[in-house]
Amino acid sequence: MKLAIIRIASGSLRTHPSRAGSALSGLSRRCLVAGPTNNGQPVGVRPLSASSGSGTNPRLTANFEKEAVKEDESEYDSYVSDVVQSAKEEMVSLQRRNPTIQPLLAILQAGDNDGILEINRKMARKIGINVTQICLAKDCSEDEIVDELLKLNDDPKVHGIYLHLHPASLTSRVLNVLKTEKDIEGITDLNVGQLVRGDLSKGFVPPVASAVLYLLQQHDGLLEGKTVLLFGGERLLQVSLQCLIERSGMIAVKSHWNAKNLQEQVMQADAVVLLDGENVYIPSSWVRPGAAFICCEPLLETDKTTIGLDSKSGLEYLTAAYRTWNVARSCSRWLEEREYRPWNLRSLKLQPLNPVPSDLEISRAQTPKPVDQLAEEIGLLPEELEAYGRSKAKVQLSLLDRLHSQPNGKYVLVAGITPTPLGEGKSTVTIGLVQALSAHLKLNSFACLRQPSQGPTFGVKGGAAGGGYAQVIPMEEFNLHLTGDIHAITAANNLVAAAIDARMLHEATQSDKALYNRLVPSVNGVRKFSPIQISRLKRLGISKTDPSSLTPQEINAFVRLDLDPSKITWHRVVDTNDRFLRRITIGQASTEKGQIRETGFDIAVASEIMAILALADSLVDMKNRLGRMVVGTSHSGQPVTAEDLGVSGALAVLMKDAIKPTLMQTLEGSPVFVHAGPFANIAHGNSSVLADKLALKLVGQDGFVVTEAGFGADIGMEKFFNIKCRASGLRPNAVVLVATVRALKMHGGGPNNLSMVADGCHSNLRKQIQIAHMFGVPVVVAVNVFKTDTQAEIDLVCQIAKECGASDAVLCNHWAQGGRGCLELAQAVKEAASKPSNFKFLYNTEMPIMDKIRTIAQKVYGADDLELSPEAKNKIDYYNQQGYSSLPICMAKTHLSLSHMPDRKGAPTGFVLPIRDVRASIGAGFIYPLVGTMSTMPGLPTRPCFYDVDLDPVTEEITGLF
Repeated sequence: MKLAIIRIASGSLRTHPSRAGSALSGLSRRCLVAGPTNNGQPVGVRPLSASSGSGTNPRLTANFEKEAVKEDESEYDSYVSDVVQSAKEEMVSLQRRNPTIQPLLAILQAGDNDGILEINRKMARKIGINVTQICLAKDCSEDEIVDELLKLNDDPKVHGIYLHLHPASLTSRVLNVLKTEKDIEGITDLNVGQLVRGDLSKGFVPPVASAVLYLLQQHDGLLEGKTVLLFGGERLLQVSLQCLIERSGMIAVKSHWNAKNLQEQVMQADAVVLLDGENVYIPSSWVRPGAAFICCEPLLETDKTTIGLDSKSGLEYLTAAYRTWNVARSCSRWLEEREYRPWNLRSLKLQPLNPVPSDLEISRAQTPKPVDQLAEEIGLLPEELEAYGRSKAKVQLSLLDRLHSQPNGKYVLVAGITPTPLGEGKSTVTIGLVQALSAHLKLNSFACLRQPSQGPTFGVKGGAAGGGYAQVIPMEEFNLHLTGDIHAITAANNLVAAAIDARMLHEATQSDKALYNRLVPSVNGVRKFSPIQISRLKRLGISKTDPSSLTPQEINAFVRLDLDPSKITWHRVVDTNDRFLRRITIGQASTEKGQIRETGFDIAVASEIMAILALADSLVDMKNRLGRMVVGTSHSGQPVTAEDLGVSGALAVLMKDAIKPTLMQTLEGSPVFVHAGPFANIAHGNSSVLADKLALKLVGQDGFVVTEAGFGADIGMEKFFNIKCRASGLRPNAVVLVATVRALKMHGGGPNNLSMVADGCHSNLRKQIQIAHMFGVPVVVAVNVFKTDTQAEIDLVCQIAKECGASDAVLCNHWAQGGRGCLELAQAVKEAASKPSNFKFLYNTEMPIMDKIRTIAQKVYGADDLELSPEAKNKIDYYNQQGYSSLPICMAKTHLSLSHMPDRKGAPTGFVLPIRDVRASIGAGFIYPLVGTMSTMPGLPTRPCFYDVDLDPVTEEITGLF
């Protein structure tokens, strides 16, 4: 069988060494292929006459018969068709998995020669692959090549990169930059190593090597034991081809033109492959009958008497076919990588000490896994991770698109009974439970926690990373700054505040014309509205886009927000407990021209922007919510939004990184998302919707996501169900209700009596279990054990909890033992979550605002009725007029009692709940009534936590955090 066609040549065809402009192995080559020999004379190969040689540098000469050409052409087309058909089948499989996918080959070359582009484009059209060409200058530098390569590496639409460059340009730096998964030429070290090792499932075979092997197979289907002699060539092509030949059962022999036994080697070979264009001379008598003869040349030159290889023949098209097939394979692997990956989580071992050291000592004694390793273990792709140091990273929201078809795991909420001022350990239970599920039961599990505010960290409560042997690590990084989300919220919130006061100043001191000229200036002789200004015009009912076409009345409506200073609801924020900022006066400098007004500061986590961060389900959703935020009311009674101020786009820019959850880990190496941190008494008190959604996809259908709601079940859990679950569309499978003996004694009325524990159980614990059952979710009670608890007390709590309707009640010793101390809880949660959930909301959002508030007050808190102040009634009427009546309710109430009275413990009844004011967070999407006296800015105690916090200036170690 003849292996390929070669155009008719009336003279001689000369080969020359590689020179500038030629490419590395796998790049464009023309190949001379001669079929089996006939009567000792190789077809297309004859010895040169004496006159055609020159001393020691004779040249290989080929002469071809005209009558063989057409037969050879059709034969070569047949070879290409075979490869094209295989590539098409790969494309069919791709399209079946993802009909919108379109593989793309990028050719990066020096110079603007389109020859190689046309060959590859023709093959790509046959298969259904797109091709793009990037032409650099012929004398391009290494930096220019690297810059383009980095762009192609990061472009998700590019699935294969072909470096059509001079070998000298393919430096180690260039090859190291090229992404292995896009190296469809098989030239990176990793791809070559995989080929040598025999692992073809991940790497790529150089297309030229594939083409040569294919021709050898077509020449003689029985390859076992045949000898192939390889001459010359770059080492990369030589190594690749040798591996392929030997893996096919043949014997590869490498030689060079100066070998002493060259004649013997040629005569013993079943096939001869010339890998470069060295000047050679092989007498026909050396080539055994039936042997194949293949010549791959980097470049061919012709003279007036020579017709060289047609670009439509040789190995160029066969190589291009294999190249495009590699692109299809690369795209297929790209899709496979984006499918759900089973976890391969490596747990960190704990060696608990007794007595239990401080939280900081425990955290510092454990070395966390590098965050990129953790990410790989749980199925995240490298491009989905943005590292912030060694131990934490932001996770891209694109993960939701990649795993959109992946079923969610089980969704578990950790809530608690009404707590003492120091809390009852919901965070430690959340972490201990996840450690038990993942490190001990080997179930994919994720914890989703709120980011702690600096206020409590340096105030009374301390940090929120958990405690003992159930912590998020490193706890210093968790409690201090993290990835800067709260700082971003502070900056965004205060930008709105600055915009409000600046706008009121300018409106008070300028005419309509002056305002209009400054708001819509002429830049380089062109005057136009910005996109956000066009949006405002549309809201005003003005459809014009030419600034010169507005009437005086339209200009007045456009430039005047006319904010009423007494009805501005927006406060500045700072993430510190500072009681003296609760009420301040601003605008007292002479430059503010008498624009004095009273305002105040809230703690940063009380900002509506924090609530938006926690409830948004995408960047688009967050941007829209930011624009809808109402900052105050005009003199005419109309709400004024952040979009009216023109600041919503800037807010989205400030928040674009904060919307990504932060990945950390527990002491036992279980994954944790830390994201958002709204307080539960003055906001909705839950971590972000996005963190939960990402985690539910990552754990898989049989995994668990455990998230925590702030304060008691009457506060955080109620808002989790009625607000967060409405926003997310997610439905919980089980609730873990955390109780402590010390808190139950407090609710029972005394410290050291079993009957007091029982009273606390029958009052507060029973009520909180009932609240969970109102939503149709099974409850497991977790008794968070302290060293002062007796076994009798623990047994009594578990017994009564079951009597009150809990699916199970178990003790938890995670603080002292880590995940192992939470195994019983993990088993109970696994069983409870496997049962059908009959989740339902407490109220219909279409109910009147007053009825929704009353429903919560009576069914959740146990109140007899409501008492609304005149201001609260007026606000409800106003919200009804503005169309906000269908928003859910977020009660702002003390967390220390089911009632509005902090000193009323247990389960109070017979009280009337006072509503002193009703406010609205339109961007976040809820109405929040203020119950009694609620402060949105905490104060520092006599002895704050910061007295114990210090830094060793030599080691930079932090002390005193807890």
